[in-house]
Amino acid sequence: MAAHTDRYENAAARYFEAWNATGQEAVEKAVAAAWAVDGGYTDPLAEVRGHDRIAAVIVAAHAQFPGFVFRPLGAVDGHHDTARFGWELVSEADGSAPVAGFDVVTLDDEGRIRQVLGFLDRVPAAV
Repeated sequence: MAAHTDRYENAAARYFEAWNATGQEAVEKAVAAAWAVDGGYTDPLAEVRGHDRIAAVIVAAHAQFPGFVFRPLGAVDGHHDTARFGWELVSEADGSAPVAGFDVVTLDDEGRIRQVLGFLDRVPAAV
């Protein structure tokens, strides 16, 4: 069972590395390591497929929330080819976390992400 748990935790760790990478080249490299070639990402604000488009979503999130990092919230849970975990977007300056969510990811045989289904549980009030 431990190998399976590691599989989910490793996939989540690569996912957070991609979301926390800075700079276009670093984001692209991290996305390629985390996602399958035809992998997808869907949340209430985006529905994209392919490394380039996933990287663009991540870069846009950094532009919208400069100085913030994505952190896991709770443990990674999984079964079969599916894992789930919570996360929050935390300000490195003051520790506030205006955005939090929950993601369900499906993995391929190599443990790379096939699809992310993201849900937003906490979002900032419209400015």
